[in-house]
Amino acid sequence: LSKEFSSTSTTTTVGTVTSRVTRNGDAIMEKDLINHEDLAGDRGMIDDIFDETYREKEGPKPPMRYVWRNIILMSLLHLGAVFGLTLIPSAKIQTLAWALLCFLVSALGITAGSHRLWSHRSYKATLPLRIILAIANSMAFQNDIYEWARDHRVHHKFSETDADPHNAMRGFFFSHIGWLLVRKHPDVIEKGQKLDLSDLKADKVVMFQRRYYKPSVVLLCFTLPTAVPWYFWDESLVISFFIPAILRYTVGLNATWLVNSAAHMFGNRPYDQHINPRENPLVSLGAIGEGFHNYHHTFPYDYSTSEFGWRFNLTTAFIDLMCLLGLASDRKKVSKEVILARKMRTGDGSHKSG
Repeated sequence: LSKEFSSTSTTTTVGTVTSRVTRNGDAIMEKDLINHEDLAGDRGMIDDIFDETYREKEGPKPPMRYVWRNIILMSLLHLGAVFGLTLIPSAKIQTLAWALLCFLVSALGITAGSHRLWSHRSYKATLPLRIILAIANSMAFQNDIYEWARDHRVHHKFSETDADPHNAMRGFFFSHIGWLLVRKHPDVIEKGQKLDLSDLKADKVVMFQRRYYKPSVVLLCFTLPTAVPWYFWDESLVISFFIPAILRYTVGLNATWLVNSAAHMFGNRPYDQHINPRENPLVSLGAIGEGFHNYHHTFPYDYSTSEFGWRFNLTTAFIDLMCLLGLASDRKKVSKEVILARKMRTGDGSHKSG
């Protein structure tokens, strides 16, 4: 690992040590061997690195068990969102602007917060920024930071296997929303319990949010988005609830889910053609930077999840701004030489056409 210093913060550039061919089932994959000891020491964890030694258990799959409470609640939520769409022409412009602001804040709570900071430790954040991101994360209501990061690390370590919470090999619907409507595969639970989550447990912000998650969601995901337009510019209570709260929340959920579904199925694979995740600019647009998924699964420790900086990547711009303000530092970035070498070695060749 070599250090490059910028005017705002430290950026760690990761280099390649060597490469080898590994086998997972019938798929042959060439993987960069990163110096894991250096990487672990720098980030405090390596549990988001793909584990090529995992093998799915032989024999019949366990029966699918539906979670009817989630099925009913998700159905009602999406019906409420459809109703919210019909109210848009009647809403005040301030209300629509407020809904967009709530969407962006809650999205950053996922992308810059539970994803890039807490799941991957791809940069460091000061206490004030961690508190802000935890608040934004509660507004997003996609499980608390601890549970989100745990499931996401399992997703990376056992991607596209029975131990992947939203295994895309089980189809678009399952990887998008279906995984939330059924009981987890036993391998997901087993592998999740074996992860080293000591860094999350040691973060007082993460554990405080986990302890008070339910009341924080009621306040930040539903009450605050509803109360502001109703109180400050006399918006109707119905519009205030169904647009900035319900519709905004539903759109945020689906934007995140598209990373698990569409970005694992549609797009090119310029970095590693032997894995499922793809580059999907449309998903990046909706998920403010999280659709460069072939890159992200190839280099999960890169704070930008992309080699293209701010392009379709509001989250990277936000993290860079936080570094400029002194609230974040130590952004991990893969060198251009390593990226090019990986494209030439395992990519699908699509990078040559731009």
